[in-house]
Amino acid sequence: MLPSNTLSKQTTQDNTVGHFLYALMSAFPLFFIPVLVSLWFNLIQKNIKPNSLLATHLRWQRLSIIGLCPFFVLGYLISPMWLSIPVYLLGISWFSYRIFKGWISLNEGVMV
Repeated sequence: MLPSNTLSKQTTQDNTVGHFLYALMSAFPLFFIPVLVSLWFNLIQKNIKPNSLLATHLRWQRLSIIGLCPFFVLGYLISPMWLSIPVYLLGISWFSYRIFKGWISLNEGVMV
């Protein structure tokens, strides 16, 4: 019979990729390139089990990045500056919330 801590170590998976991608995504205020690199790296992950914790977080990250794009496009298309800035701020706030919630959930081992 195995001790309970040994069993839990065998069933956990390595979430380093998820933490790395959340770190890249959190660099978006400086440059948008890390977010694109994160999306590319996220899309090439093929050896992840479909219903695992890491797979749900990779999906969460993809949807977060793709969901940020309409805010930026809408903010660009709105011509008055006083109207486009709130759209940008709303998008950045939403994206920051998604990064924070996802990263905390991954750290705690909770699926999002």
